[in-house]
Amino acid sequence: MLLTITTTERPATDLGYLLRKNPARVQSFPQSFGTAHVFYPEATPERCTAALLLEVDPVGLVRNRRGPAGEGYSLRQYVNDRPYVGSSFLSVAIGDVFGSAMSGKSKEHQELAERCLALEATLAVLPCRGGEKVLRSLFEPLGYTVKARGYPLDSRFAEWGESPYFTVSVEGKVRLSQLLTHLYVLIPVLDSDKHYWVGDDEVEKLLRRGEGWLASHPQRDLITSRYLKYRRSLINDALARLVDEEDPTADEAQEAHAQEEAQVEESISLNEQRLGTVLAALKSSGAKRVLDLGCGEGKLLQVLLKERQFEQIVGMDVSFRALEIAKDRLSLDRLPEMQRQRIQLLHGSLMYRDKRLAGFDAAAVVEVVEHLDRPRLAAFERVLFECARPATIVLTTPNAEYNAKWEALPAGKLRHKDHRFEWTRAEFRAWAEGIRQRFGYRVHFLPVGPEDAALGAPTQMSVFARAKSK
Repeated sequence: MLLTITTTERPATDLGYLLRKNPARVQSFPQSFGTAHVFYPEATPERCTAALLLEVDPVGLVRNRRGPAGEGYSLRQYVNDRPYVGSSFLSVAIGDVFGSAMSGKSKEHQELAERCLALEATLAVLPCRGGEKVLRSLFEPLGYTVKARGYPLDSRFAEWGESPYFTVSVEGKVRLSQLLTHLYVLIPVLDSDKHYWVGDDEVEKLLRRGEGWLASHPQRDLITSRYLKYRRSLINDALARLVDEEDPTADEAQEAHAQEEAQVEESISLNEQRLGTVLAALKSSGAKRVLDLGCGEGKLLQVLLKERQFEQIVGMDVSFRALEIAKDRLSLDRLPEMQRQRIQLLHGSLMYRDKRLAGFDAAAVVEVVEHLDRPRLAAFERVLFECARPATIVLTTPNAEYNAKWEALPAGKLRHKDHRFEWTRAEFRAWAEGIRQRFGYRVHFLPVGPEDAALGAPTQMSVFARAKSK
């Protein structure tokens, strides 16, 4: 497998100082899985290219039992693409051979290490599980220009389609340490595999290498899941800590935006009407064990706790800060023991299957879906309607048409700055109808708040009831 890094910043040969590898000679570094070689195909003041060539010994890996676990039948251990394509082997070699450069340190030229340079990295063959779309979604948000050339499975048989392999170049004005770090993390993410055991130390490694960029990356969840080989406990740990690492003003901004929304709706006491309508729907369902998903600061939980019908109440939110506010609002530390046993707060994401959410009679999802990006909305649907699958689901979301009634809301503006979308009544019904068909629920709709003859009610609510098996 081959990685090249090129710069045209004059004098381009300073790349050798940053990598701490002399352009005038070839150097080799033994690895547990083969040998890494560093050499310079070109080295002039105008243009310099450093190459990292990794020779992997697949037979030696099998004989020494260092290869990937679960390879299946024995022949596959010897016949595979591991020696030829960019993978976690290459990431390990980058960390070993270019470790100083990746840390951003340079004995002779620290000022150069801290400068953004015109750099281009090319991977001769890189497996891109998910195709070019996933490849671009990983690198382009980091500011790179991406070039990708795909290959057919067999040029003689076009009907076989395209292979998952690409020749990939990423180009940008970045620090060398940033480029190496991004490659180190994202190469095994694109391969969606690792050749070694993934344990707790991999979480620390991911957070260390992802510092400053991973927490805000739009594909944060995908990167974390693939890097940690889909190990749920590790993923949840990493994501929880990444949320904490986000902009420290994010929670304050969220609270300010929520206050703006509350001020818009205050004139008609919409939140009280919304909570009352949700409570009525949950009570009429006969539910005794209830989830409040995306519980926020616990306003609905406070209402549910007053109703003796609900024997077990669980609130879940992705924000630690919101859960702390909910804990104070509910006075959990001062509740009588019988009351305290009825309610529980969970930290978790609605993007991932969670066994803790199974077995409940009903779930409330109040003003949550509009905060989700479209790809995350699909994941949320599976988590709630397919995996958790409560008998009743009460879901509310803003009616975009009603926004025209508020003078404080300029045309085209969403009620909350964190909303990713707001549905019209027709759009909401179409979405709910799709849920009904895919997941086996019945659904009916209720307006929440004062209805306008032309625009409908400010909040729209759907009540999903799980269809009985025949």
